[in-house]
Amino acid sequence: MTDQNSKPSPRTLIDAETIQARIRELAARIDRDYAASDCLIAIGVLKGSVFFLVDLLKHLQIPVKMDFFQTASYGSGSVGGEVRIRKDLDLSIRGRDVLLIEDIVDTGYTLRTILDLLRFRGAKSVKLCALLDKASRREVEVPIDYLGFSIEDVFVVGYGLDYDERYRNLPYIGVYDGE
Repeated sequence: MTDQNSKPSPRTLIDAETIQARIRELAARIDRDYAASDCLIAIGVLKGSVFFLVDLLKHLQIPVKMDFFQTASYGSGSVGGEVRIRKDLDLSIRGRDVLLIEDIVDTGYTLRTILDLLRFRGAKSVKLCALLDKASRREVEVPIDYLGFSIEDVFVVGYGLDYDERYRNLPYIGVYDGE
């Protein structure tokens, strides 16, 4: 049995200071873009976006409400499967400005479904803020209005992203190379 403490940490891809600096930049842009909004509704996609969402909202000066959405995708391989809602919104978004906050954009299937659903529910505007974009894996176009970082096709953990529910608590984004 291997001692968990003896396992090497994931290799740092984006350090904590760089993440925080980029979040401050994104928050300043969001503040400018939504200055006229009566109250922005920020929706985090559970679970991976939580760290990013909280840090981002701490830097916003505009009025903001927070809610969460959680989905599960059913399908095989890289083919887009059916997206099921596991946790729906508690707030009404009809006639409101909505900012969907996600940890990583990969194939795009799940995010496209969520964005379409938010528009269908009558949001005044819907924009996407993503910490990471893995564009080389994209199969469905998804517009990212506010982007933290573009990354190569590597498996990343930390700052909310996980491998088997582990590593979410790392303060940086790391490349996971396996056990």
